[in-house]
Amino acid sequence: MSGGVVRTACPYCGVGCGVAGRPEGRALEVAGDEAHPSNFGRLCSKGSALGATVGLDGRLLTPVIGRRAASWDEATALVARRFRETIARHGPDSVAFYVSGQLLTEDYYAANKLMKGFIGSGNIDTNSRLCMASAVVAHKQAFGADLVPGCYEDLDLADLVVFSGHNAAWTHPVLFRRMEQARARGQRHVVIDPRRTDTAEVADLHLPLAPQTDVRLWNGLLAELDRRGALDADYIAAHVAGFAEVKAALAQDDQSPAAVAADCGVPLADLQQFFDWFAQTPRSVSLFSMGANQSAQGVAKGLAILNVHLATGRIGKPGACPFSITGQPNAMGGRETGGMATTLAGHMDFDEVSRARVARFWGAQDVAPRPGLKAIDMFDAIAEGKIKALWVMATNPAVSLPNATKVRAALAACPFVVVSDCMAQTDTMAFAHVKLPALAWGEKDGTVTNSERRISRQRRLFDPPGEARADWRIIADVAGAMGHREAFDWRTPAQVFREWARLTNYENQDRMLSLGPLAALTPEAYEALEPVQWPVTATGGTARLFEDGVFQTPDGRARMVVTQAKGPAQATDPSFPLALNTGRVRDHWHTLTRTGLAPDLCRHTPEPYVEMHPADAEHLGVVDGALARVQTAQGEAVALAKVTDRQRPGAIFMPMHWTQAFAPSGRANPLVAAAVDPQSGQPEFKHTPARVRAYRETWRGFFIARESWSVPAGLDLVWRRIPQHGCQLHEFAGRGDETERETLRRALSKGASGEPLRFEDVSAGSLREAYLAGEALERVLFTATSGALPPRDWLAELFARDALTALDRAALLIGRAPGRAVESAPLVCACRGVRADKIGAAIEAGAGTVDAVSDVTGAGSSCGSCRPEIARIIAQTQSKEVRHAA
Repeated sequence: MSGGVVRTACPYCGVGCGVAGRPEGRALEVAGDEAHPSNFGRLCSKGSALGATVGLDGRLLTPVIGRRAASWDEATALVARRFRETIARHGPDSVAFYVSGQLLTEDYYAANKLMKGFIGSGNIDTNSRLCMASAVVAHKQAFGADLVPGCYEDLDLADLVVFSGHNAAWTHPVLFRRMEQARARGQRHVVIDPRRTDTAEVADLHLPLAPQTDVRLWNGLLAELDRRGALDADYIAAHVAGFAEVKAALAQDDQSPAAVAADCGVPLADLQQFFDWFAQTPRSVSLFSMGANQSAQGVAKGLAILNVHLATGRIGKPGACPFSITGQPNAMGGRETGGMATTLAGHMDFDEVSRARVARFWGAQDVAPRPGLKAIDMFDAIAEGKIKALWVMATNPAVSLPNATKVRAALAACPFVVVSDCMAQTDTMAFAHVKLPALAWGEKDGTVTNSERRISRQRRLFDPPGEARADWRIIADVAGAMGHREAFDWRTPAQVFREWARLTNYENQDRMLSLGPLAALTPEAYEALEPVQWPVTATGGTARLFEDGVFQTPDGRARMVVTQAKGPAQATDPSFPLALNTGRVRDHWHTLTRTGLAPDLCRHTPEPYVEMHPADAEHLGVVDGALARVQTAQGEAVALAKVTDRQRPGAIFMPMHWTQAFAPSGRANPLVAAAVDPQSGQPEFKHTPARVRAYRETWRGFFIARESWSVPAGLDLVWRRIPQHGCQLHEFAGRGDETERETLRRALSKGASGEPLRFEDVSAGSLREAYLAGEALERVLFTATSGALPPRDWLAELFARDALTALDRAALLIGRAPGRAVESAPLVCACRGVRADKIGAAIEAGAGTVDAVSDVTGAGSSCGSCRPEIARIIAQTQSKEVRHAA
């Protein structure tokens, strides 16, 4: 395919941005789709860099059995036979699927139909269990079904937006930018987050609450609104049940603002300001995301937020709603189709009426009789030998699940593991007995559903490479080989979608999830399908739910549910006195299998780090920019220390993205305890007791080569790989002696061309080597036991040149470009390559706003993901100027 523009959807977060792609061969020019109602042409840094991720390097392009290539017929037959035999010997609950929000809706539907309809087990769960499960349960308890009431237009119309555990500036930057215009007219932002994130930095009010005190804060708000007479008594009387019980429960605790502020660890004046603004602002939207959901109290946090909106009638109205923002591009599609172990399909549960209905529709005799195992329970069952065959689709649980070392052990012990993925090497793929090549973004063809229930087409940009196939087809072929061919006899994704749409409308008397009119789409209409929000009626989509005050409960009333504030699932103690919080960074996604292919996305946050407050760092002897050891009861990691007052004292933060291939010592999730919310099964990623110590490395170094390398066996080094344009940068640190450094040097020089250019200062512990292949740079190694190493940027740039100049060669072992200033300031704008020093210079020259800085430097003028950081630099610079003037 080449030439024309193809309208598709972004594969990253739950915003669901439209993308206009122009393919040419395997190259891709990317822009935002100006006609798509989710983003109106905007893209974030990740979406803007999609063109750098569509190459075929590292792709899995043929089925693999063990270590040998196999045909599809052989691989399909083997998977079907092993699953059949396992089921025959041990029952249907001895097998499981672990799937992903990266799947399209058609893929999700096929996988769920096979497991719950024809294998007869509920053991299919999704990595959405890690991000949205608590919101799902809260929605079901309050509304009767997993229903997101709001839409993005509400963010335009709201006068107050509350971000509860939601760093939107980094995780959903296009939505965050969408609110800029509303802020210009006076929209206020309140951020509830222990960390002073970029979202908090530019907010009107930041409440840096103590970890796991969210329920206390929201309950306190509800009690205060009741005291002030700011509840909507008429709405409660007409549309809400359970208010009296919630009010009575609140009365059992001291709900005074002073008590709430003390328990939450926030200034009383700031808490009262929040209470005032909420009471005075009918058009209020409360966004909640991972900070609320990823908790052993995640359901209670969600319900506490929903209680406030129900009691004030701020739901189903323009600019007023509680709004759970999803993390993945099709987490919603998985929730709809039954990709979670706790639902059957189409927002139907495992009651006898629903089971019989789904069995009739599918023509299935053995529909699963009960919910299956949630993600953590599933991998525990694998470790215990209860699950003996596992199929992982489009996800990387060896990295992403908590207590990941235990997960790896479970995968290693499982008798039969199948992994279908687009990449040949992931941490999870290493445990696969059978590897199945799936299509990647740009090759897939189907639909996704975003956070506002909007269905969009993800269209094919490239022909399928090698023998890679669509996930739905892989699943259907295995189902056919297991004896269910007639039920999975699809030839196109449009056929799968139409069947799914028919199911949502089948015997549907009261379910709000309905795609009825879409069940009759012709192939041409499916191809041309425009974004549409469900429920879909004959007149089109539905922007917001509950406008009539009717909910999907037996009596049509919403339910307010009593929520009790509790402490963390695992408390800190003298052995582990710090609370570890994990999360995302701005330019990376999940486990780097896609963003790790784009060097520009690796520049803002190039390596793992641990963020901690200066008071904690000073007490522990940890220095900013040095390596630190982070330990929990589950494991240990080593990461770069970032000492900052943006982190609350007593707490630390680590990003979760890095893997065995990028930074084996810097992986965060092996540290995380597998505590879960007892109702949702969602893990507690936001609070694990930890301790931090200085790593105290004795030497550091870096190695740049055209290909990636791994540390030789037997060397206990901390290393990180950072992709660059045309080469790979490897950073090393160790605590050994000269023998350790020499062992590494010999390993990294094997196979190099000729003798190196070399400089060594034994007294200073410094070694620098460079290898040339002809006139081009092939490898470079710098190590030192003291002093600073040169910046890596210029050396990395040399790998893009066919031949070095005489000046380049002369400066090579110095590590700095002759006649050029050294650029060492942190990168701020990945799109335009603008560093903090250039932004600082623009501010000093008079650029006092983000737009002014953008005009001068170009930073923030593309995707805008860096605009909050630019605003922070402006505020810091102006604050310094004020102090200096005083």
